[in-house]
Amino acid sequence: MILPKNYLERLGADRLYDLAKFVVNENFKHHTSSVYPENYTKEIGSILKEEKDYFNNAQIFVSKDVDNSIIGSIRVLRWNYTDVLPIQKIFGINPLLLNGHCIKSSIWHIGRFAIKKGVNDINLFKRLMVCAIAPICQDKNAVVYAECDSKLLRVMLALGIKAVPVEKPLNYLGSETIPVSMRYNGLIDFYNKNRSLVPVDFLGSTTAHQLPKRVVSQPLQHNYSLV
Repeated sequence: MILPKNYLERLGADRLYDLAKFVVNENFKHHTSSVYPENYTKEIGSILKEEKDYFNNAQIFVSKDVDNSIIGSIRVLRWNYTDVLPIQKIFGINPLLLNGHCIKSSIWHIGRFAIKKGVNDINLFKRLMVCAIAPICQDKNAVVYAECDSKLLRVMLALGIKAVPVEKPLNYLGSETIPVSMRYNGLIDFYNKNRSLVPVDFLGSTTAHQLPKRVVSQPLQHNYSLV
């Protein structure tokens, strides 16, 4: 079978190692000229473990070339209020204490975004991002967090994605990494403008989860501050 160029695929649990290796490789190729650190294998293992933990509440999208090799990836996760998100692990930020978070909001995380070095296709970026934000754009109360390098943040802002930095950057996987938050109102215009780039069957939502009882309380007199 001859595969189309840059075709989209949902990644299954049996391919999570491929995702982890691709993300780590491309981060170091882009930011350290392919100079891998001594803990290279450990970095892959750490990402693999995280994605295994997240998998039941997440969707992973990859773009592949005609040789069935990954050339782009992204993952969207609906937080279950139990798993530790990267923004907590890397920056020590509590998602419930940022940006006026409302108890009715759904909280999401976008991660594992990477594009193979040498692939210069802005539509590939747009397709992957549309896949990731599709479920978020179905909830006007949604808030999403991500950690992105400064170059990626500039691209996102230039394309009309309203991402707001919430903390000072740190060095992670070879690059200056900035934690950002995004809301429905800052994503919907980009989504509507570019959704035609993605087949309809890639625009479904992830499984919904109710708030655990331990975080449900009487109506608050104030909003949480969020990331």
